[in-house]
Amino acid sequence: MITLILVRHAKSDWGSGVDDHERPLNDRGRRHAPVMARRLATTGFRPARILSSTAVRARTTAQVFADALGVSVEADEGLYGAPGAKLLAAAAASGVTDVMVVAHDPGMTVLAERLSDGGIGAMPTCAVATFVWDTDDWDVATATPPTRWSVDTPRDVTEG
Repeated sequence: MITLILVRHAKSDWGSGVDDHERPLNDRGRRHAPVMARRLATTGFRPARILSSTAVRARTTAQVFADALGVSVEADEGLYGAPGAKLLAAAAASGVTDVMVVAHDPGMTVLAERLSDGGIGAMPTCAVATFVWDTDDWDVATATPPTRWSVDTPRDVTEG
């Protein structure tokens, strides 16, 4: 079975006056990332690998999930601003059947929309989309729709 988790980075700080690649998370992002990471951890899912864009906001989000899931983060500069097809290709090339990719829009939304056959219309910041295929072969997974999928967003969660 292949499980792909797509996580759009948490909300970032547009007013920090730094280059786009260096933008940090804002207060809301720093609140939402741990909440969403804990929610995913309660499902029992543990990716074998977490692939993250090298942008600060993505790496920070990925590290929060990594800490909650007990997995290390692998930064990949090719995921910064990557289109959906490249995000899926990176997951397939990971060499594992349970993988998380933390990256950016519009690539995340395009891929989530494609894999859900339009069921996911947007990936808001810190959204977590899960896709499962009943195969261990990425060649099959990348060519066929997932068996099932779900999406969880910070709006679905009551912060406590």
